[in-house]
Amino acid sequence: MVIDTHAHIYSPDEKKYPVIEKPLRPPAGKGSLEHLRQEMAANGVEGACLIQVSTFYRFDNRYICDSAAANPKWTAGVCTLDPDDPHSPGLLKHYAEKYGLRGMRSIPAKNGRLDHPGVRALWKAATEAGIVINVLIGHEKAAELETMLAAFRTLAVVLDHCMNIKAGAGMQTVLDKVVRLARFRNLNAKLTFLPTGSAGGYPCADMHAACLKVIEAYGSSRCVWGSDFPCELWTPKVSYAEHLRIFQKDLPLKDADRAQILGGTAQKLWFTRK
Repeated sequence: MVIDTHAHIYSPDEKKYPVIEKPLRPPAGKGSLEHLRQEMAANGVEGACLIQVSTFYRFDNRYICDSAAANPKWTAGVCTLDPDDPHSPGLLKHYAEKYGLRGMRSIPAKNGRLDHPGVRALWKAATEAGIVINVLIGHEKAAELETMLAAFRTLAVVLDHCMNIKAGAGMQTVLDKVVRLARFRNLNAKLTFLPTGSAGGYPCADMHAACLKVIEAYGSSRCVWGSDFPCELWTPKVSYAEHLRIFQKDLPLKDADRAQILGGTAQKLWFTRK
């Protein structure tokens, strides 16, 4: 079983689902739910986490909500909410109850703080609703994330893109922080950073050692694969099939670990009802 834990979706109907001013657009015909389904079918992927795309809709989660509600068997919706809006915790619970959303992408508040009352209120609501938190931060926020993880030890948290590990001079600094965070048992690692961090294309060989270090630190039962769909926008040097092949074939993993990373961990986090 393979589950794609990181797919951004874009509706072609911009009257029904209006976009922000100056949106970051995928190439024409790419990025819709239907396109995602085609990629999944072509590559034997059975489920997907639909990640709200803030560079297109900001905090308007309607397309994610409607898509998740219409396809509950193979999708898990992941919204993004404004930590500075006092209504956001209530919205999170509403999305979970009405649309079946199973995750929220957590970002710092407007003042740049992750350890912030508004973020804490959302994490508290997520704990109560059985929602997984996908935290999106740079490595400079690692200390704040430690504080938050210590305060919410029963909440399942996923580190999106592992704080964007990239090949080059700064790689070791970020990698060390990601590995240090592994001591928090409620934190999981999203291994989506190989094509975004690589200086080249497939098979992103300059990122393999870093990825294996993360897997060693967290264990495969706390690691997940995601495609960065639509790859035409987010990973133009690496296709959907190639990104998956890195984890199916190229990384030297034991079969049991490969199975956990490609689907087992994701099944537990987003597709097993609490």
